[in-house]
Amino acid sequence: MTKEEIRILYKQKRRKIAVSEKEKLEDLMLIQFQKIPEVKDDCLMSFAPITAQNEYNPYLPEAWYHLFNKNIAFVYPKMYPNYNSMEGFIVDNDTPFKTNEFGVDEPFSVVRIRPEDIDIMFVPLIAFDVNGHRVGYGKGYYDKYIKLCNLKMVKIGFSFFEPVNIDDINTHDMKLNYCVTPQQLYTF
Repeated sequence: MTKEEIRILYKQKRRKIAVSEKEKLEDLMLIQFQKIPEVKDDCLMSFAPITAQNEYNPYLPEAWYHLFNKNIAFVYPKMYPNYNSMEGFIVDNDTPFKTNEFGVDEPFSVVRIRPEDIDIMFVPLIAFDVNGHRVGYGKGYYDKYIKLCNLKMVKIGFSFFEPVNIDDINTHDMKLNYCVTPQQLYTF
């Protein structure tokens, strides 16, 4: 399937997951997530889930990291549609968020972080394949930002579904290091 076909199909499938089922799947995904080998974790870039898309909520793995490293810096992205780019900002429990035009909550923060200082990134996705390619929302924000990051940065995706075949992989598509599903941890 093409990325666009996958977006349509898997967004529909994801919206059909009931709240109670989603919570159970996210608990199972935390168990799989904990199988990832320990990595340097001074700075973690996460994302706010798009509620209307029934997107995976990375709160549990964030809390798990914080349990073992109280000094970890959490970073969230802010998108700049006019420039087709994004930047990362350090957040804490007091950071206000504002919903952007895509329905994504973004930090209202002034502490910008350099992309090369991020150790781990939770990358939002709609689907992925067995080689670590992902289907995002089609704007390319994450692929462009990842190219600015440290080559050793660990990229982790989360999917409620198992891998799919993606027919139109591009050279600018950045691969994940891991993808977590309720049944398995995929390593690439």
